[in-house]
Amino acid sequence: MDYFYHIFYGILMAYLGLISPGMLNMTALKISMNTGKYEALKFSIGASLVVFFQAGIALYFADYFTKNPKVIANLKIAAIFIFFALAVFFFMLSRKDLKPKTTNKKGNFFIKGILMSSINMLAIPFYLGISIYLSSKSKIIIEQPYIILFVFGASLGSFLIFYTYMIFANIINGKVSFIAKNINFILSLLFLFLAIFTLIKILP
Repeated sequence: MDYFYHIFYGILMAYLGLISPGMLNMTALKISMNTGKYEALKFSIGASLVVFFQAGIALYFADYFTKNPKVIANLKIAAIFIFFALAVFFFMLSRKDLKPKTTNKKGNFFIKGILMSSINMLAIPFYLGISIYLSSKSKIIIEQPYIILFVFGASLGSFLIFYTYMIFANIINGKVSFIAKNINFILSLLFLFLAIFTLIKILP
């Protein structure tokens, strides 16, 4: 069951982390609407593949830190700053009127997915902060083979949220501003809560 839980948490964290309308999922949506689901699938696979490595890098550092007790306290402090930064980031997004850009350009959408996902600078700090938090709550174990299972789940969860945007493209496209504002505000509150909760836990 431990193996299953690590895959599950990877899927859940990736799905929730990307559920807000953003560069990657809205691109998948527009490719699906303008070019077709097949090309959108190639884009989604490419983007999800990068998530596998991004989450892997994050958990590699988390693994290193947890094996060095002297830096664990500093790591928890770093997680607090990451959560506060994410709270501010999603709050600012909730105030924007997000409108998806048209994507009609032809090309290799698999490569485009890889390139666009690679410039997502939020991914590694997100998985680092989340993995530290889940590890502190004994929800995941940051060691092999659990790391690879969590990372696989994160990649799969990313693909599933892209696929969700593709399936409900017409509905989401018509209500993107409403969805963005509400989901981003909820995510902002969630990360604010995690930051405050983690801060309270480390205070004497």
